[in-house]
Amino acid sequence: MIRYVAIALMWFIFNQDCFAQSKTLQFRSTDAALQTAFERAKEMALSYRGKSGDLVGEWYEAALPERSAFCMRDVSHQSMAAEMIGLGKANKNMFLQFAGNISDSRDWCSYWEINKEGKPAPADYRSDEEFWYNLNANFDILNSAWKLYLWTGDRSYVNGPKLANFHKKSVNDYIRRWVLQPDSLLSRPLHPNAGASYDDEDSFQRCRGLASYSEGVHDLKMGVDLIASLCRGMKTYADMLRLNGLAAEAKLYDAKAEQYRQHIEKQWWSEKNGKYFTYYSSAGSFGHTEGETFLLWFDVLNDSTRTRKVIDEILSREWNIENESYFPYLLGQYGYTRQVRDYILHLTDLKTKRREYPEVSYGVIQGIVQGVMGIDADARVNRITTLFNGRADDTHTLENLPVLQRKISVTESRSKTSFQNTGSSAVQWRAMFTGKHPFITVDGVKRKAAQMTVKGARMVSYLDVNVAASRQVTARVD
Repeated sequence: MIRYVAIALMWFIFNQDCFAQSKTLQFRSTDAALQTAFERAKEMALSYRGKSGDLVGEWYEAALPERSAFCMRDVSHQSMAAEMIGLGKANKNMFLQFAGNISDSRDWCSYWEINKEGKPAPADYRSDEEFWYNLNANFDILNSAWKLYLWTGDRSYVNGPKLANFHKKSVNDYIRRWVLQPDSLLSRPLHPNAGASYDDEDSFQRCRGLASYSEGVHDLKMGVDLIASLCRGMKTYADMLRLNGLAAEAKLYDAKAEQYRQHIEKQWWSEKNGKYFTYYSSAGSFGHTEGETFLLWFDVLNDSTRTRKVIDEILSREWNIENESYFPYLLGQYGYTRQVRDYILHLTDLKTKRREYPEVSYGVIQGIVQGVMGIDADARVNRITTLFNGRADDTHTLENLPVLQRKISVTESRSKTSFQNTGSSAVQWRAMFTGKHPFITVDGVKRKAAQMTVKGARMVSYLDVNVAASRQVTARVD
């Protein structure tokens, strides 16, 4: 009898696991290698979930794995994929942890890295006067909170008390305290908030307010990536103000964003080298190290020729695993189909060094959903967009993708996309196809298509379709 009970219990547990698995994000493809890459990435990403008894609450690892912690940069870059694989509650908790710890005593910084006990990670924090902090972080969190709102429709990422305070302090007090105004970027002190007992040999003091994510230049005064984050931070905050009906105030922040963008174009572009400088030293000279990636990450480039040269530079050299983890998503936005696939396969190759770094698996998931399949959302207009960025002969399917408080399934190929809305209310679907097509056929009915240019100067044709609850719609081009 005991034997049969044990077998029944094992059967129940197995089927419960299968049922739970079937309700999470699934990816199928005619490209077997890409499907394997997704499965590896999803398994690894979910393995980084925190335990239910951890004092910090729900979380996932977003730092060096042995630290049992999450840092502001990595969370900003992992949060979209985390949402896609069902870790939305962890996202909310982690963003609130960062927002709730912004402090005047830390010059409006938060804790760069928080561990599973809900405390600042000792590897990066000694006291409010001595801690590691990259100044891009506040604007990365601000912008990622906005992206999560657009994807989920959860306005608390914009207007929740802790996050609203974080956003406002970051675009005002934080900038003043760290001397980050557009006209001060090259003349600011190297260490604006250094104490009287400042010790340049102590990394907890020297790195309290690094002006870049690039940490290899000892006397770096300003990084182009920080200016890009400032530009995007101002633009995103303007969008937040518009969402709240404050159009006049939003224009002020639009103007600030443009000042930062113009500074990048006028001061940081090297005509001689055909690329952007990435840092400015305390000796008063420009130089090149990491940084180009964030011109794309923060989406601050308007000149398509210069943008192409940035991408050419990225593709011409080797990068650390952190930068590589962003490429499937970023390059997909610009239509680099082959390179996106190559990076995804590289990042999930069992021989790739440091593939266990958490940003990698999350970057692959985002790269497949948004890079390869071109899925995006805009809660302001209740719209989901699809744009196939795969190889010509491939067909890809995503199931159980959580977006705009519902789950959707999408099957895409170069000329045909099916969109299933499994939610309880209608959603606007913008079906996009690369190229100029006069018509898009929707469920057998030919309709006139509109055209627009997207990133990478690509011409796309599109049609907006209202998809009712529990309905599936198919669009195709000839």
